[in-house]
Amino acid sequence: QVQLVESGGGLVQPGGSLRLSCAASGSIFSKNVMAWYRQAPGKQRELVAAITVGGITNYADSVKGRFSISRDNAQNTVYLQMNMLKPEDTNVYYCNAGSYMFSPGNYWGKGTLVTVSS
Repeated sequence: QVQLVESGGGLVQPGGSLRLSCAASGSIFSKNVMAWYRQAPGKQRELVAAITVGGITNYADSVKGRFSISRDNAQNTVYLQMNMLKPEDTNVYYCNAGSYMFSPGNYWGKGTLVTVSS
């Protein structure tokens, strides 16, 4: 059974940093693109960042230069380092495993809430 478990969310002031983690179980991690999506209330879920098994990355324009995605294939974990956070980054962040860089796969975590507020 595949499980994706996110952690690291919380409340941070504008300009601050957070690092999200997603631990994956099963063999899905080593074979798939790992990605972070986010969704605000009333809005569609959007891609934040994705990374292939080989380390190729893709970012939403809104987070380029501020966020960094990485993965530890030995630990089956993907990270999202978020710097220079803005109030508009406030969202529930979801971990995803799939086959493509630009569209989500079938495996989702339950999400972790990031709130950027003073």
